[in-house]
Amino acid sequence: MTEQRYRTYSQYLKEKYGEKVYKLPVNLPLTCPNRIHGTGCTFCAEAGTGFEARDSQMDVVSQLLENRKLIEEKYHAHKFIAYFQNYTNTFLPTGRLQEYLRQAGQVDGIVEVSISTRPDCISDEILKMLEGFQKETGIHIHLELGLQTANYHTLARIHRGHGLAEYIDAVLRIAPYGFTVCTHIILNLPWDTMEDVVETAKLVSVLPVQIVKLHSLYIARNSEMEKQYLAGEFQICSAGEYLLRVKTFLEYVRPDMVIERLFSRIPEKDSVFSNWGRSWRYLNAMLEEMLEKDHVIQGACCRYMNGAKLSLLSSGDAEGASGRTPASD
Repeated sequence: MTEQRYRTYSQYLKEKYGEKVYKLPVNLPLTCPNRIHGTGCTFCAEAGTGFEARDSQMDVVSQLLENRKLIEEKYHAHKFIAYFQNYTNTFLPTGRLQEYLRQAGQVDGIVEVSISTRPDCISDEILKMLEGFQKETGIHIHLELGLQTANYHTLARIHRGHGLAEYIDAVLRIAPYGFTVCTHIILNLPWDTMEDVVETAKLVSVLPVQIVKLHSLYIARNSEMEKQYLAGEFQICSAGEYLLRVKTFLEYVRPDMVIERLFSRIPEKDSVFSNWGRSWRYLNAMLEEMLEKDHVIQGACCRYMNGAKLSLLSSGDAEGASGRTPASD
């Protein structure tokens, strides 16, 4: 039996709920604050990320029931996550978001609500409302925060509209409520180096984050990044380089971190570049081969927390470096 090299999301859900759990996407009629005075993040198309979502004008219950029917028939599933996926789902008046959540709570089999949002759209008011919903329904709250990279220079280049402080604030603000925190990361943004990969793994690891969702950069049609890409303003790294970045990230991220995704998925018609023209399954097979060959284990390089340099005191290196002899008793 092949040794498990990293902790998968499917394994995590089975451990938590005793069986496989499936996500049911929900598309709300909203937008993103980044679009109010501009076009949003450069990688984002007008449709956001809900490429295969239902019409946002459908009520939440109808969306969930239609999606649940498809999943039940295909996988004989019993437990589900209502996934508020597209745009910034907390960029709403708190009362309206609460009503959408209550609608989701009416659907049988929903064990979690997953809310995709931005770090700068998390407030104490929203968190208290979510806490009340969780206590009232017993449905667990899962918050997905888009970070993309720890390189704040790159965040500015892709017009994220926030830096690291907003992300750190959001994670620390969420922590006392006990909600699950998932962080989205694009591991091969053209302006990031391997050092940025390592620093991003370290950042999410030292914070109360439980899940990471890695994405390979795709170029969506009708996005600002499409214009830049076609004009030759940047180049995307090779598939081999991306796999090396994933490997390095896994080595530096905390051993108990859950890895929800490693590659992006987007319909071919909606992109001008995605996964080097290969399926994510093909790339995943290549990655598994690399991890096996190099004996990679998640968290093998996670040795930077809890005053890591203090270990030098016991090795005698500190004494030698100071050039001094400790005073006798």
